[in-house]
Amino acid sequence: MRIRSLLIILTIGLLLVNAICVSALGQTSESIARGDVYFGLMRYRDAIAWYKLDSTKAEAQWKIARAYVCYGDNAVPAEKEYNFRNAVRAANKCIELEETNANGHTWLAAALGNTAMYEGSKTKVRLCTQIKKELNRAIALNPKDDIAYSILGSFYREIGNISWLEKQLAMTFIGKIPDGTYEDSEKAFAKAIALNPTIMRHWYEQGLLYKYWNKNEQAIASFNKAKACPVFVSSDNKRLAAIEVYLKNLQ
Repeated sequence: MRIRSLLIILTIGLLLVNAICVSALGQTSESIARGDVYFGLMRYRDAIAWYKLDSTKAEAQWKIARAYVCYGDNAVPAEKEYNFRNAVRAANKCIELEETNANGHTWLAAALGNTAMYEGSKTKVRLCTQIKKELNRAIALNPKDDIAYSILGSFYREIGNISWLEKQLAMTFIGKIPDGTYEDSEKAFAKAIALNPTIMRHWYEQGLLYKYWNKNEQAIASFNKAKACPVFVSSDNKRLAAIEVYLKNLQ
């Protein structure tokens, strides 16, 4: 046990030195650098605590939002909404501090997508419009934002899964749903993957698109690519479990 504890301490120490060296170049504070270390270790509550020590910075706020989203993804059902709404608040704060921070817009879109499940139909439609707006803004500010493209791909996939009749009924009773097709989704995922092919989420979500689209061979290929990616956030472990089920059913 002592050896294991020592190894953990040494690992944290090395990660911290690394983060602080990088942060010195990027003018990131020590508290944000420490938060990055704990985020990398998937200790999201610790990461949030460190980020909050420098909460007047836009960088700290979008990273707080990201950590709340990641923590909420794996929280028990009773705690999910609390974390996702905190993520919305932090992302909004980031944008208030620095409107041109692309990450603030990306993680606001991610947080809003997660809070939408707790809203009524009319609010969901309004949030769809806002999510699309935030993603477009993020990409305009940073065309190399692979996370924004990945979320946009998921957004288009879900919109593309709504039938024309359902969209017309929605327009009549709750408001216009933004446009989007499977082809739009495919393009967005291709862009995300081209920018960063090591992120499991990109391949996994692309696999879901092809599964929806009944393109089973492409779905299998995407899921296998996802399996080969490193675990970056804790929700990747859930993706790996889901991939095994999908592959078994698609074979």
